[in-house]
Parts: sequence; structure tokens; C-alpha cells
Amino acid sequence: LDRAAAWQRRAPARLFDTPCRTNGVARWRNRLICATLLSMAGNIDGVIIIDKPADWTSHDVVARARRILQTRGIGHTGTLDPFATGVLVLCVGRMTRLARFLSCEDKEYEAVMRMGSATDTGDLTGSPIPPYRHPGHVTIAEVSSVLPEFRGRRQQVPPMYAAKKVDGVRLYEMARRGEVIARKPVDIEIKELELNERANASLPSGDIAFRVVCTAGTYIRTLAEEIGQRLGVGAHLVALRRTRAGRCLLDKAISLERLEELVNAGRLDETLQVVTSIIGLAVVELDEADETKVRHGAGIKCRRTARNGERVMLCNGKGDLLAIAEYDEERTQWQPKVVIAG
Repeated sequence: LDRAAAWQRRAPARLFDTPCRTNGVARWRNRLICATLLSMAGNIDGVIIIDKPADWTSHDVVARARRILQTRGIGHTGTLDPFATGVLVLCVGRMTRLARFLSCEDKEYEAVMRMGSATDTGDLTGSPIPPYRHPGHVTIAEVSSVLPEFRGRRQQVPPMYAAKKVDGVRLYEMARRGEVIARKPVDIEIKELELNERANASLPSGDIAFRVVCTAGTYIRTLAEEIGQRLGVGAHLVALRRTRAGRCLLDKAISLERLEELVNAGRLDETLQVVTSIIGLAVVELDEADETKVRHGAGIKCRRTARNGERVMLCNGKGDLLAIAEYDEERTQWQPKVVIAG
């Protein structure tokens, strides 16, 4: 990218500044310049945090990012419902190999549930399920009193409207055909669950704002339904915003429009996260001899106490991530599981 940006600075100004007769020509010229810069930059490897807009699927975001970055090598680390907003972590290029390590991290959300009725999707996009029960008798204090019942480790049944696959078919595809099947409950943990008092002060009666920290695979829509059932009035989500996915924070997220602006300006590096800071593993620094071995996928001697199966990040002297490795107790060495370095 540095070479591409340098080329952009040296290129004749007319390539960038010459007036065009139509906006259409201007758009195609800019796309051509962007594609040229990206092709000169070579493969892009990195992690980008996007602030997903409402009414976009996670796949929509990935598709748009692929067009902006001119590469198909992009994936995300955890689906967000179309109506939801907030942190969507994109792995680009060789960093897609890290997706499985990032996707299992805890998530944090800010949500608003509307008491009085449930819907078939568990959110505002679905159809109401009768009967409607007026929530006027339910107080904030009563809602707060039942929240401890939902904290901790337990099992949760995924909703029918979910991206989860059963026998190779996504649940929401079955739901749209009117099918309802038995779903196996999954183990989850609600680590933090509390009311958002500041937000609740300005919400209309019946709407309750809350914050939750949970393990990956937890459905906040289902949690809202469960709370509504416990209060005897039913409930569904009307707002959901992911504020954190592991160590990827909302204040580091950018819009797709901003991503495109930075790419066109040759400043993509400003959006790329320091990978070692967002993976929750210890770092093992390698000397040159071990670095060469790891680049070829070979194991290296462990020089500290470790437990069997423990994972670490193997980095060079500059702090660049080379691989994710696991400790092999039998061989007393770190064995690379995913090699990032070429």
C-alpha cells in the first residue's frame, strides 16, 4: 500500500484532477484509479472493524467490502441480524485464517426490548404473535429483579429465524417456508446483564433498554423473549447494537463509506487493526532460526512452562504475527496450527 500511495503522489495530476463531463465518467475514472492502486499494492492482509448499518445483512457488508477492496478474500467473524447495527469484524486476505479464533470471543450488546407482545422472528421485523398483554403493570424495578435469573451458564434454544444450519440448511430458510423443527439447545453464558438506566429515562413506556455481555452463539432476541415470558407479558427486540466483539471495539469501527474514502485516498492502512492486540493469546517472540521454521509450518522448542493444548501467538522480533500455535506436551514444542506469514 505504501508503494501504491507513493505512485499516486507521483502520478500526473490530470489522472486525478482533470474535470469530467459527466458524473458517470468521474465514477468510472475513480474506480479505475482505485483498482490500479490496489493491484499495485498486492494482496491485502488485515482485519477491519465495520460499523454495520441497519437493514443490511452481514453478507451484504462483505459483498460491498469486496467491491471496495477489489478482492474476494474477505469473511466476517460473526453474523449480525439485518436490523442490528454495530461491530462486524472483517478478515481480509491471509487474515481470514484467523476468523475461527476471533469468532469464539465474547460479545457485548446494547439492546431495547418492547414488552407486551412477541413476534415470530423475536424482533421488530416479524409478525406479532397474539395475544397482546398490556405491560403497564410491569415496573423497571420488577424487570431488574428478574435479570439475575438469566445470568450465568445455561442452555438456549436457537430461534427458527437464525443463520444456524441444520443438515446443511439454514433455519431461516425453513422458517420462511413455514417449517418448524426441533432445535438442539446450545451452551451459552450470560456474563453481564443489566438495565441501561440512562437510555430507559428517555424511552416510552413498555420499552426497556439493557446491556449484555455473553459468549459467542447467544441470541439476544431469544433472551428478550425469555425475559418477557418470565414477566408474563411477552417481548421482542426493537433495537440491537453490538458494541464489542472480543477486543474489537465500536470506537474503532468505521462505516463502509469511510472505508471507500480511505481506499480511494490510498490510506487503507489507517483502518487495519494491529492483529496481536485483538487476539486474546500470549505472545512468544521468535529468533531468526525459529522464525524460518515456523514460516514452513515446523514446530519449535518450547522454552517455558505450558499446558498441553495451550495456544499462543508466534511473532518475530518486530511484533508481526507469524502463526497461531498449540503446545504439544509429548514433543515439548509449539506446533503451528495456522501460519499467517508467507
